[in-house]
Amino acid sequence: MKQLYNRSLSFFNIIESKIAFYPTLLAFFGFNFAFFLLYLENRGISKYLIEYVPQLVIDNGETAMTILSSLISGLISVVVFSFSMVMLLLSQASSNFSPRLLPGLISDRRHQVILGIYLCTILYCIFILFSIQPDVEKNQIPALAVLMGIILTVISIYAFIYFIHNISQSIQISNILQNIFQEAKDRLQELVDKQKFKEVEFPKTDDWTDYHSEQSGYLQNISFTNLVDICKEHDVKIHILPIKGIFVLSGIPLFKVSKEVDEDVAKMILSNFNFSREELVADNYTLAFKQITEIIVKAMSPGINDPGTAINGIDYLTELLALRMQKRDTSYIFRDKEAFIKLTTIDFEDLLYNIMASIRTYCKHDITLVQKLLLMFYYLEKQVKHKDEYSQCLRKEAENLLIDAKNSIDNEVDIKTIEKLVKRFNLETT
Repeated sequence: MKQLYNRSLSFFNIIESKIAFYPTLLAFFGFNFAFFLLYLENRGISKYLIEYVPQLVIDNGETAMTILSSLISGLISVVVFSFSMVMLLLSQASSNFSPRLLPGLISDRRHQVILGIYLCTILYCIFILFSIQPDVEKNQIPALAVLMGIILTVISIYAFIYFIHNISQSIQISNILQNIFQEAKDRLQELVDKQKFKEVEFPKTDDWTDYHSEQSGYLQNISFTNLVDICKEHDVKIHILPIKGIFVLSGIPLFKVSKEVDEDVAKMILSNFNFSREELVADNYTLAFKQITEIIVKAMSPGINDPGTAINGIDYLTELLALRMQKRDTSYIFRDKEAFIKLTTIDFEDLLYNIMASIRTYCKHDITLVQKLLLMFYYLEKQVKHKDEYSQCLRKEAENLLIDAKNSIDNEVDIKTIEKLVKRFNLETT
């Protein structure tokens, strides 16, 4: 039963990020809502409208069919325009910022719901239109169903207005950065709140038994509750080898178990690993660092040359790195104060190096960005850290930045400005 639940959860997580998920659900709702109202019409519900609010009743079959036909054709045009705007947004985000942003933009629930409202209304009007005959009597016209079609169309028009507003906001880089930052901050804060800062006694895993992945994809979600139940039931401990969010190839070691288990238990453990073909920040906070870094690099490329966007990206990186320094490099899953699962996570040193290696290449020649990066290191040095070794990582990367900057900048005034910041940061230059 748990395996079925995990498979269902994995399937839902995958399809929820697809652009057609919510439109499909709402279209199905519109299809059923049309038949529900036709059922109520057969029960005589329109008689109340004719009796109490005759102004809302359409008493001619041809008029009702003309109205519904006009609504359908108009809404189809709106759908085509809205879909074109979404494709424009995705194309511009991919070319100007980073292709990694596309999964997050596609999974935007607001865009999906708005497209779903259009499809719901179109399908509803189509099936109501099929039920109307042009020469029927007044009391046989589905007055309430036609009125609901008009109301749904009005709702669709307001949804379209909101869509135009939202799409104009979503395409702005400041809002894209803010959304990436907020998702990563929430995820990091959750991990920091859950972790225990005391030393954890966990056995060495060098001689444990390896078990391999049976499929490839991004390691997206892991059902830790079920894994801990398996550990307690079979008296074992598990070490998950790949970093969450990394692309796992079929056949490579996925996890280690403290003792060899039979094939059925191994399959039970494997069923709790969910893979996906795309990455989402909500599942993997390190993706936010990659996306923001790529936005900075793209902004400083010769074709775009946008230092303002790069500075904004560095501001968001600074706050995320300050929060990351509060987290330990290794994570554990506890139950009753006992660690059952060890997780491999990316070290702060590796994370910082990967970020700075890309940024240094494109920003070392710009004195404004060099100053901003040095101030970032100065700020991070003053923040709360889980380990004192994090300070050494900051100094090492700051020195690497200084070496590249001095080799790329020729202006003496700019070099003196850098040296002033170096003294403030107490760095030894070579």
